[in-house]
Amino acid sequence: MLLHMSNSAGKSRSTPLHSVSVAGVVVREDGCVLAIRRADNGTWEPPGGVLELDEAIEDGVRREVYEETGIKVGVERLTGVYKNVNRGIVALVLRCRPESDQARLSEESVEAAWLTPAEVSARMAEVYAVRVLDALQDDAAPSVRTHDGRHLL
Repeated sequence: MLLHMSNSAGKSRSTPLHSVSVAGVVVREDGCVLAIRRADNGTWEPPGGVLELDEAIEDGVRREVYEETGIKVGVERLTGVYKNVNRGIVALVLRCRPESDQARLSEESVEAAWLTPAEVSARMAEVYAVRVLDALQDDAAPSVRTHDGRHLL
């Protein structure tokens, strides 16, 4: 679903301008991070997806992580806001802790793995790896970054 925002002062709605997504960077006690390889494009990413209109941000990230991996999580904190300028997507990334570590696959994921930070950098595209690495920074303020879908701007 897309949020509708008007870019005009009139009463009629204009074309949707942005969608909001959430992603969970699920970190185990050993520092490994949960990642999925997506079924649609084969890329490695932290689990996540579109935030529903009537859904709280924390509920959305819990839902998305569970749908894609079968792992229930506790949400710790917001670690970053990332805007894809080409697609009009604003992604909210939250650090989470797992309540179990036995992942399962879904229609959206063909592989799930617990990755070290070095493996994150090797397997994920820059725009996803930076989200995970930002989330691993202890007690840092949330990062705010812009990208074009492939590279940071």
